[in-house]
Amino acid sequence: MADKRIPIILHTDIGSDIDDTWALAMLLIQPQLKPLMVLTDTGNVRYRSTICTKLLQNAGRTEVEVYSGLHGYTPTYIERQNDWVGNLKPEDYAGKYSDDGISRLIELIMSSEETITLVSIGPCPSIAEALYREPRIAPRTRFVGMFGSVHKKYNNEPGIAAEYNVIRELAPAKKLFSAPWKEAIITPLDTCGLVRLTGENYRKVANSTNPITKDVIVNYQTWLASNPNYKGNPAEADASSVLFDTVAIHLASSTQFLKMQKLNLSVNDQGFTVIDDAKGMPFNVAIDWEDLEAYETFLANLYL
Repeated sequence: MADKRIPIILHTDIGSDIDDTWALAMLLIQPQLKPLMVLTDTGNVRYRSTICTKLLQNAGRTEVEVYSGLHGYTPTYIERQNDWVGNLKPEDYAGKYSDDGISRLIELIMSSEETITLVSIGPCPSIAEALYREPRIAPRTRFVGMFGSVHKKYNNEPGIAAEYNVIRELAPAKKLFSAPWKEAIITPLDTCGLVRLTGENYRKVANSTNPITKDVIVNYQTWLASNPNYKGNPAEADASSVLFDTVAIHLASSTQFLKMQKLNLSVNDQGFTVIDDAKGMPFNVAIDWEDLEAYETFLANLYL
C-alpha cells in the first residue's frame, strides 16, 4: 500500500525561541506527516542539532535524519536549552547525523519521486545556499514557511514589520522569496503572531503524559528559567509563549481555521515583505484567522 503521509523536510533555528521546539514536537505527533530530515541553520548549529537529536531519540523517532547547515550567520544569542542538552553531542544520535545538511537537502529533493514539502521556520541562509548550488530544487518543492508581515506587526499591531526570519538574514530571505517554488505557502505575523496556549488549553498540555509533550514542557521551563525577563517560577507557568512556528507545521497538511489569500510577494531592501504584483512571486498567505480559538484548542489536543 502506498504511503499517503506527506514527506517533510524541517528547516529550523531551534534553540533560540522555544516555538521551534513546540513545532518539531507537533511534526512528530501528527500521523499524516512523514518527517524525513531536520536541517538546523544559523549560529551554533551543533547545539541546535543536539536539541533535535535528543528530542527525536527520546521520542523513538530515530528514522528522522538530522543535519547541520551553515554555521555562524547570526550574532551571539543565549543558548537557553543548554541545561536540557547537557553534555550530549549530535554524533551521539542513534539515527543519522551529519554536518553536510545542504547537500543532503538537495539530494533528497532531487531524488524523490514525490513532491517533498520543505517547512522553514527560521532565517534561511542554508536554503539560499541550496538554491544557489541547485536551482532545480525550487520547482520540485512545495515550500511552507513562517515568514514576514503583510498587514500586522508583532502583538497584532497594525502596519508591517521587518519580521525576524526575514530581516535577520536579508539576502537569503530575498533569494527564498524570489525562487520559483512548485507551491509556496506562508504564515506571516498576521496569523502566527497571535497563537498562545492559555488557561485550560495550557494546563492540559503541561500535565500531558505524552513523552514528546513532556520533553516540550521541560524545555519550555528550562527556556523560561534562563530568560532574564521572566520573574516567576517556570514550573508554575500558566501560558505558553507565542507559538509562531506551529502554524507553519499546520499548513503543511491543512488550511483549516485560516483565511488564505493568494498574493504576489517580494522582500525589499528594508526587510519588509511587500505585496508586489509587478515582480513578486505567488504565495498562498494565511492572512487572517477564521477561528483562532478553535485552532488553539485543536493545537492543545494534539499534544495530549
